[in-house]
Amino acid sequence: MAGQGSRSNQLVVPQANQALDQLKFEVAQELGISMSTDGYYGNMATRDAGSIGGNVTRRLVQIGEQQLAGQQLR
Repeated sequence: MAGQGSRSNQLVVPQANQALDQLKFEVAQELGISMSTDGYYGNMATRDAGSIGGNVTRRLVQIGEQQLAGQQLR
């Protein structure tokens, strides 16, 4: 339910939550965007949130490609 403050995305691997949060903070820091540590992002500009999300997605795809490239095809 958008706009009600609840996350609609559910992780396939819930244990990855901490690593994803860390990645968000790293990307935000690299982009010079300050993030709230309490998990509330309502004061963040939409453009900043989109920049962080886009860069996180780009990194996750890059990590996945590297892992796939490292696997041997059988």
